Amino acid sequence: MNSHALDDSRYHTLADATFARIEQRLDDADLDFEVSGGVLTIEMDDGSKIILNRQPPVHEIWLAAKSGGFHFAWDGERWFSKRESASLDELLHRCIRLQGGPELGAP
Repeated sequence: MNSHALDDSRYHTLADATFARIEQRLDDADLDFEVSGGVLTIEMDDGSKIILNRQPPVHEIWLAAKSGGFHFAWDGERWFSKRESASLDELLHRCIRLQGGPELGAP
């Protein structure tokens, strides 16, 4: 299944659940973040930011960090970046660690 096979309702349901799960993991790791208008901004201790945002028109979630920008589409099981051959959870964790953050608990 690719992201284009999702209807709008399913996309929003999956994105909502994903953001809620990520917010819980960030809370558990004691990271500062804020959510506004479908954008989740993580404030790192060094002042840098990691930004996750929803892209409803293309049914994707995008991640922006010091190491670059990444696009994730739903593959039927998870949000996955074909370009990076990695899941959203894997790349988010990697970006947090590269920007001096703690290990995140299991997704």
